[in-house]
Amino acid sequence: MPATGRLLVGVDFTSAPTRRKPIRLAFGQRQGAVLKLERQEGIETLDGFEHWLRTPGPWLGGFDLPFGLPRELVETLGWPTDWAPLMAHYAALSRAEIRETFAAFCAARPVGGKFAHRACDGPAGSSPSMKWVNPPVAYMLHAGVPRLIAAGVHLPGLHAGDESRVALEAYPGLLARELLGTRSYKSDDRAKQTPERLIARKDLIEALEQGRTRLGLRLQMSHAQRDELVDDASGDKLDAVLCLMQAAWADQRADFGQPAGMDALEGWILCA
Repeated sequence: MPATGRLLVGVDFTSAPTRRKPIRLAFGQRQGAVLKLERQEGIETLDGFEHWLRTPGPWLGGFDLPFGLPRELVETLGWPTDWAPLMAHYAALSRAEIRETFAAFCAARPVGGKFAHRACDGPAGSSPSMKWVNPPVAYMLHAGVPRLIAAGVHLPGLHAGDESRVALEAYPGLLARELLGTRSYKSDDRAKQTPERLIARKDLIEALEQGRTRLGLRLQMSHAQRDELVDDASGDKLDAVLCLMQAAWADQRADFGQPAGMDALEGWILCA
């Protein structure tokens, strides 16, 4: 398919960015089946992230944070069952209130079924969006989605905004698992930044360059960019590129690849 002319971006999000671990952005352009990695950027504050979201379009981003909560959770708690009022309600809570509410929900449920899941979690292999530790995706939703709304970004299927700035939910683990199986390629823990994980990153990057995913895209980059991705043992820069690949996949598709019958309360994950 021809290029759409949109700038593409992959966002590896954190709900508590710092200089040491910023929000990572990977920018690229698609020409047919080739995705060219142009540059990477780090954003060290949530205010800086919201400022970046106001960058004029056209751009299309794949964001590694959940855009919705499980319907089962929302209905059990008696929270609003329309997306925009639900997000407003959720944004008004503190992190402590979120943790206490979700912990009480889990405590009342049987072992093995503590968390509620969205319909997209199974196909994507993603953590439930109500999880507040390892990884704290509930806080990522709390920090990220209200800022997307405030910046007037368009969230297809969920919330109308400026259609020249499009945000979609991405999940890098989905693409990484397709290529590596259960092999780990990253860790924030220095002691776990092993030669095996380094080799896995190299294998993952090589597979992306050769177009060995079901996305039908080949990643193109310079030797220096490849070395930068290999050398980042945290995997954050590589995760941003995986999200960029998913955004490029959506760039080729009607309705950005939104699945039929998507639950407009829960949202959906690219490529799942």
